[in-house]
Amino acid sequence: MGKMINRQEKTDVILIGAGVMSATLGSLLKELVPEWEIKVFEKLANAGEESSNEWNNAGTGHAALCELNYTSEKSDGSIDISKALQINEQFQLSRQFWSYLVNSNLISNPQDFIMPIPHMSLVHGEENVSFLKKRFKALSNNPLFQGMEFSDDPEKLKEWIPLIMEGRISNEPIAATKIDSGTDVNFGALTRMLFDHLESKNVEINYQHEVRDLKRTKDGSWELKVLDMETGNIVYHTAKFVFIGGGGGSLPLLQKTGIPESKQVGGFPVSGLFMVCNNPEVVEQHHAKVYGKAKVGAPPMSVPHLDTRYIDNKKTLLFGPFAGFSPKFLKTGSNLDLIGSVKPNNLFTMLAAGVKEMSLTKYLIQQVLLSNEKRLEELREFIPNAQLEDWDIVVAGQRVQVIKDTETGGKGTLQFGTEVISAADGSIAALLGASPGASTAVHVMLEVLEKCFPEQIKEWEAKIKEMIPSYGISLMDHPELIQEIHTSTAETLGLTEKELVYS
Repeated sequence: MGKMINRQEKTDVILIGAGVMSATLGSLLKELVPEWEIKVFEKLANAGEESSNEWNNAGTGHAALCELNYTSEKSDGSIDISKALQINEQFQLSRQFWSYLVNSNLISNPQDFIMPIPHMSLVHGEENVSFLKKRFKALSNNPLFQGMEFSDDPEKLKEWIPLIMEGRISNEPIAATKIDSGTDVNFGALTRMLFDHLESKNVEINYQHEVRDLKRTKDGSWELKVLDMETGNIVYHTAKFVFIGGGGGSLPLLQKTGIPESKQVGGFPVSGLFMVCNNPEVVEQHHAKVYGKAKVGAPPMSVPHLDTRYIDNKKTLLFGPFAGFSPKFLKTGSNLDLIGSVKPNNLFTMLAAGVKEMSLTKYLIQQVLLSNEKRLEELREFIPNAQLEDWDIVVAGQRVQVIKDTETGGKGTLQFGTEVISAADGSIAALLGASPGASTAVHVMLEVLEKCFPEQIKEWEAKIKEMIPSYGISLMDHPELIQEIHTSTAETLGLTEKELVYS
């Protein structure tokens, strides 16, 4: 064991976790206040190794183009598209910020992290087909969803998704929507690029450093107890502002802060698996991200989808996710994470969730017990001719869904979004939750800036608008701006006319 070193190092900003969220917040702050000193602490040996890693998330640029859980049917049969519009607008912020970084030569080669790929929704059965048709009508009138097509004609679907239609014998009605402006995003590559950029701007990034504890100092800063995992030494770092962006590891750290906002909050870990196609001939027959509908009782993050993805500049095909349960909060976490996160202040919240979510727990345990043959059956709902030997299993990341008490859901309600929890004085903020996560990183980090720097945000506004022209504006009310942003970001990020090359 190393020596205890009681050195104290002071800095302006500390980011915990070298994932896409810290990378985004750091990059925003470096543009807004270049003189602030920023330090990053990451437990693992590299950036973007946990939830942001390309093998640990679905790599979808979530813009609600194909994910059916963002549009719900109201009791009168009409479709509520408000959530879809919100997610789409949030993704537009990310596109603008990434474009700004490319145009300013702060990052280069956007094709290494973002590629154009059609986004599709696919449903079976009369009821679902009529839902999809209604959804299509509700969305396609909207400028954010321009260019969406709908078809329930098997011949047309054969053109769109030959691999999915081939060998299909059921007479069940089938329908799909398709929109070509979808994207595949390699969040691991993006995270690594952003950290390279931050490093060139003198941000100190400490890998293999684990934050063991946080406490308030007399002057209102935060003191972090940090373990250097290579030497075993402990160093204390203080900062005026701390961001906890440690994925599943954020909840335990937030609990250590003892801030009132951290009470009555729990986390429920969900693990995931993907099937990855190892047969290039099969990979070549499919070019889209195709999202289905979640099974009854399944959580929204386990909507099955068949995705064309670009990883290490190679086209691949993934199917999943198969959700599962593991008591770990991180893929590299401990089996005691879940038990350790139960505190006197959130015990009843957690218990209430346990009772409420019995069916979810049962579903997740069933998923864990699925055999490869059973997984193949699910894959065959998408690819009727799928052969087991063409597919390998990859363990994806751990996600921790937030559990909290809400007015509508009552005690112990499971949240399926991304949440920022911050201290009243804005000195510390943590990001909890999962999907749509990384896609909306820019929106979520702007929210952190607004909550934590209410004094400065006014003077930063002009610079934020330079980076993200639609900041503070509802794109919905400015259709002319949508067109402009869509065209300019597509050009900068290389998302135009790509499909010609590949087809």
